[in-house]
Amino acid sequence: MVEWIHTQGLTPYPEALSFMEQRAEAIAAGTAAECIWLIEHPPLYTAGTSAKPADLVDPDRFDVFEARRGGQYTYHGPGQRVAYVMLDVSKRGRDVRCFVHDLESWIIATLAEFNVTGERRSGRVGVWVTRPDKPRTATGALREDKVAALGIRLRKWVSFHGLSINVEPDLSHFDGIVPCGITEHGVTSLVDLGLPVTLEDVDVALRRTFSDVMDKKSGKSDLCD
Repeated sequence: MVEWIHTQGLTPYPEALSFMEQRAEAIAAGTAAECIWLIEHPPLYTAGTSAKPADLVDPDRFDVFEARRGGQYTYHGPGQRVAYVMLDVSKRGRDVRCFVHDLESWIIATLAEFNVTGERRSGRVGVWVTRPDKPRTATGALREDKVAALGIRLRKWVSFHGLSINVEPDLSHFDGIVPCGITEHGVTSLVDLGLPVTLEDVDVALRRTFSDVMDKKSGKSDLCD
């Protein structure tokens, strides 16, 4: 069984990191259940293991934390649902690429609950939406905005860190970084897309879609067949 924890209010990042590391160790030792933790953070930036110093455009704007997860710089803040996933990947196929693919599928299924078509893009981790309502790019292609980010770390085959879905954050807060190192695309949120969605709505959708994507497949995504 996966334990779901929902923390109200804004959780300081160091507190969250400490909890995740301790819980991951306990899961690996067999003394705690797998866990999904739904939280919000105060405004902050995190640097993944591939973060480039030049992508921190405004280093004095918010606190910056070394996340030790995969990926580059990302933003967390109020109005963004963060779902930290402490799961036993050894029971889910022991294939990191498939596990990340399934997490993306979980995000896509969650967005579909609100009739939003989330898509993967080669070479870009996370979930994207096309924006026909915005001017096309210089090449004539449709504009694409990122609606959800993803970054994990494994320790003894247990994952921690996880994903974030932009529900109604202050999108100007992303201006202090180059999100995930990508300059040619923007960032959006469910409310920015015109949907009157709350964090609580997203929580319900995350829980409703989790078992279909993450439990029933148990690492057997189409990448692993």
